Formats: sequence, structure tokens, C-alpha cells
Amino acid sequence: MAASLVGQDALSTISFLDESLSERTIGLDPLGYFIIRLDQKAMEIVVEHYENDIDDLGRAIDKETGEPIGCRGEKKRSPVKVYKGCSAKEVGIKLTEGDSPHPLSRLDHALYLGRELQKAEACLLHNKPYIQD
Repeated sequence: MAASLVGQDALSTISFLDESLSERTIGLDPLGYFIIRLDQKAMEIVVEHYENDIDDLGRAIDKETGEPIGCRGEKKRSPVKVYKGCSAKEVGIKLTEGDSPHPLSRLDHALYLGRELQKAEACLLHNKPYIQD
């Protein structure tokens, strides 16, 4: 019985910590952002990389128009590159290893992507919907 209380206390602590850490201000990666989705038929994690610039206010702006990029997807953009793989590790290696230029310039961005790729892989394996944070 004591072990389950410890487990519940640990889950509560982790949930509280995760929520409070999610409230912090983060800087955007000047090399762009990623949209992660699942292709359940192909059993793949699909990661689309979109380029942007960062303005003086720290907002992501469209490289072509100089306008801030909205969160609601008002304008359909095309990814610069698409990465695919059947596991978080496979996609993560494609994003961060090898000789080609890497689409990440910030460690916090890389860590975030790693967490999201792990979550996407779990959803893929359990045939559950994936929602990117």
C-alpha cells in the first residue's frame, strides 16, 4: 500500500512540475519549427520542418513576407524538408546526426523534439491519436 502512495505522490509532483515548467518563456529556434504527425498506415512518425526568421520581439516571422507567423494556420506553408521513421530514435538521428546541415540550433528545442518524438512513438505503437504540445 505504501508503494502506491509513493507512486501517486511522485505522479502528482511530476505533473505539478511539468505544468509549472510549461509556463516558462522560451526562445524560438531561428532555424525553424516542426510539425509532428503520425502516418498510421505506414506506421511512421512524420516530422515536417518549416523555416522562419525571428524578429526583434522574439516572434517567428515568415521569411518571404516578414509577417509574424500565426498559430492558427491562416496561410498554408510548405515544409522545407520532411523526416520520416518508425521510431523516435530513427527520426531523432535523422534530425541531429550526419554531415548535412541540421535543422536545430538550440538545445532546448532538441530536447523538446526528443520528448515529442517519444510521445509520438508511444501513440503510434498503441494506435492512439497524437497531439503535439
